[in-house]
Amino acid sequence: MIIITIRKGLIMCVALIGGMDRLERHYKDEAARFGIALKVFTKSGTNLSKRIVNVDAMVIFTNKVSHRAKKEVLDIAKTKNIPVYMYHSCGICTLRNCLSCLKRLRKEDTKYPCFQRNA
Repeated sequence: MIIITIRKGLIMCVALIGGMDRLERHYKDEAARFGIALKVFTKSGTNLSKRIVNVDAMVIFTNKVSHRAKKEVLDIAKTKNIPVYMYHSCGICTLRNCLSCLKRLRKEDTKYPCFQRNA
């Protein structure tokens, strides 16, 4: 198991993979409320590995992403040592809960397991 440390005072950037196109703006607004920069990838395009750069964590909404995209993202996370959180639902409340957990971990300067699966 890989252990990652998030340090206090740093601006966190999270990549969201999956979700609904129509909620993209709401996802970003919710992340902004937590002071987190959010990169949203609702569609798996080409060169996903080149587009996912400088992120502190990844959130995957598994019910709205293809198996190929999920596998690609997990491979990227493993090679770049990025923690991944997977959730089956893709609502705003799910994202809110995940971001509050990440913010709490950052505030406490805590270590957490790299692959936490809540699917």
